[in-house]
Amino acid sequence: MTDPYVLTFAPILKAKVWGGRRLARLGKALPPGVDIGESWEIADLASTSAGGGGGEAARSVITNGPLAGKTLHEAMTLWGRSLLGGARASEAGGFPLLVKFLDAREHLSVQVHPSPEYARAHPEAHLKTECWYVVDAEPGSVIYKGVKPGVTRADFERALRTGQGEGVVELLDAVPAVVGECHNLPSGTVHALGAGVLVAEVQTPSDTTFRVYDWAAEYGRAGRELHVEQALECIEFARASAGVSGSGEGTETLVTTPFYTVHKICRGTLPGADVCRVIMALEGETAVGSLRLRPGGVALVPAGVDASVRTEGVALAFGLSQ
Repeated sequence: MTDPYVLTFAPILKAKVWGGRRLARLGKALPPGVDIGESWEIADLASTSAGGGGGEAARSVITNGPLAGKTLHEAMTLWGRSLLGGARASEAGGFPLLVKFLDAREHLSVQVHPSPEYARAHPEAHLKTECWYVVDAEPGSVIYKGVKPGVTRADFERALRTGQGEGVVELLDAVPAVVGECHNLPSGTVHALGAGVLVAEVQTPSDTTFRVYDWAAEYGRAGRELHVEQALECIEFARASAGVSGSGEGTETLVTTPFYTVHKICRGTLPGADVCRVIMALEGETAVGSLRLRPGGVALVPAGVDASVRTEGVALAFGLSQ
């Protein structure tokens, strides 16, 4: 049997009406004339929604070493605990994280994912916790997350049912998109990625999304299905937590959730550990063991591989919770 080693994968590019061309700066080979909104760097989904992933399966294909051409799912089957460590697979038996880059040329829809209470009452719905790390942001761009102080469910519902629902935007907290900040978006947080922002995203691999506003009039595009009733049951009517950026050089923990931990490495080293990690290089060259990553490069370090991460620039490490 092939021993575990650090893996790299072919990105899965997703065309989106709101997408752009900036992912080329991160080394992605974009098809000509197509607006690409997402690059799925780590994915292991047996199926996806038609609106999100195109409806088909999305399984990352390995590009290096003896397992080149095999999928991440096949590596999980082959290596088992040596890959995941003490972490558990997703409910569907796949890798428990979905890792992406998102390039928003236009605003993404205002949406929410099922709250814990909603998920308990609706077994078909699944929690989705995600984090955005701002890689690039045009001047004046924002991230919408949570609601302004004092906004109630009644206020939100009234705005959604008036006109085309555009008044709901004024009820959202719009925070400046600052390069280097990380925004935690647990299930139940209403949110939207603003135009001009490029982020690295880590999330639990759920596909349950309730959309409440889609900017159809603003961009002259066909509006998609909205899910007002479900969203109102899920939204936490409170301010979201502030973004965090770390204090400087070295390795710092930005976010800890029940599913993953986000570490930022800035001109420093993250020692190896018996934890499965996904490494994203953002600035400068990053070394993952003997592997070298350029900006935009992503690698998976199995739990059974003792590989430290060193960077002269900036990198992120997403560690699976045990």
